[in-house]
Amino acid sequence: MSAPLLFQPSPDAVYGFPHAKRLARVDSPFQRIEVWDTPQLGRLFTLDGRPMTSTGDEFIYHECMVHPAALAHPSQQAALVLGGGDGGAARQLLRHAGIGRIVVAELDAQVVRLTREYLPEVHGGAFDDPRVELIIGDAAQYVEAAAPAQFDLVVFDLTPPDSPAAGLYTQAFYQRLKRIMRPIAAVSVHLGSPYFHAERVARLLGDLRATFAVVRTMSAFVPLYGSLWMMATASDTLDPAALTVDTLTERIDARAIGSLKHYDALMHAGLFSASPAVRDKLSQFLKPAS
Repeated sequence: MSAPLLFQPSPDAVYGFPHAKRLARVDSPFQRIEVWDTPQLGRLFTLDGRPMTSTGDEFIYHECMVHPAALAHPSQQAALVLGGGDGGAARQLLRHAGIGRIVVAELDAQVVRLTREYLPEVHGGAFDDPRVELIIGDAAQYVEAAAPAQFDLVVFDLTPPDSPAAGLYTQAFYQRLKRIMRPIAAVSVHLGSPYFHAERVARLLGDLRATFAVVRTMSAFVPLYGSLWMMATASDTLDPAALTVDTLTERIDARAIGSLKHYDALMHAGLFSASPAVRDKLSQFLKPAS
């Protein structure tokens, strides 16, 4: 039986899929997890009614969240994914031939179970790779207990700040995170839509800029999210926006990354440019530079 699947990203906006079919629902101790099938984007899953990942367009989000920051590092070896229970970020990280260790710190074991069963295209067997270590539990607690200076890249593949992950989108947590990052390292964070979440995006950018020396924004249209979607890289040493096409091509070839569906060296610079309309939208909330 099909039914409308609607999302409300802000009080004044609604979009969705009129002929979705729900395949599974689990109420875990942390959240409501639902798996849906849609004519437009194939299978997708939601957490507490929020769209997370679909088989039809997940590559846009995951490729942008992983490769620009990963390629900025000259020789990354270890990565930490906060959240990421669908395995999509780990799958993209495994494309880098030099990476030896990926830790995925996912709160909810039911997310891993359901997405492995219903969305196998997203993880692509990533959790079966010996380089991937899956930790079920609170990501903040994992970071608190982890040994210092061990990660070259941290990917925030979490639910938005207005969720149980709220405590991880703070200056205090970013400082704790820096303790376990190597001197040459970067963080990749998704921010939200400049049209639906401009105030939130500006607040997140403000906290990142207060903690890291180099913060760059990216944007890409993600159909499942119904909007242009903003992401950011943050680092004290690395600047992905400064990479040239030649450097990117050389590193992509050296790491044997292979063909991607959305991201490549030629479109890299475009990810880091925002239209005047987006800049104007965010400027209403961003604090003036001091």
